[in-house]
Amino acid sequence: MRSDIVPGSVFPNYELSDHAATRQTLSELQGRDPLVLVLGRGGYCPRDRRQAEGLVQLHREMEVGYCRLVTITTDNLLETNEYRSGVGAHWPFLSDPRRVVQQDLDIAEYTDPSHNPMIPHVIVMEPGLIVYKVYNGYWFFGRPTVEELRQDMRAVTMKCRPDWDITAPELRAAWQMGRKELFYPYGETLAQTLREQE
Repeated sequence: MRSDIVPGSVFPNYELSDHAATRQTLSELQGRDPLVLVLGRGGYCPRDRRQAEGLVQLHREMEVGYCRLVTITTDNLLETNEYRSGVGAHWPFLSDPRRVVQQDLDIAEYTDPSHNPMIPHVIVMEPGLIVYKVYNGYWFFGRPTVEELRQDMRAVTMKCRPDWDITAPELRAAWQMGRKELFYPYGETLAQTLREQE
């Protein structure tokens, strides 16, 4: 992994085709939410498939917790769709057969020249593509468990949601004064309305 991809740094805003052949940037997919980015070998890898199967349940929790999940592999579009549907995933899978991410991040898995995949990583990010934590998953048990990701999502959400402690007297006072921009998702709705009015 590139030496500048460390906690506190801004992750590159890659633009790739998703499983529906729509070009997407990571920042568009993240929005203003925490993001777990899975960089994987692809659908051929049993370890990647097992990891994705474990993430299916977590993704349901992430959706109600206003967190995002994205997977990128070097699979082509057909393989990406087969992988995604084969594990029962419902989050965006991005296809990078040109290996833009692999080369830019310097994570070519040189021990597998026949597939030329990425070394698997999981990057947990705060809003704004700010790196919170990086997991190296070359060995399966280097990848984060579902519980570790839950803990990461808790820590990142606490940092980025000003209304985390809804019992704080100043938040109650702000609500009573109509300061809904301090509360999620009201603040997100307000920000969207302001953008549309510009």
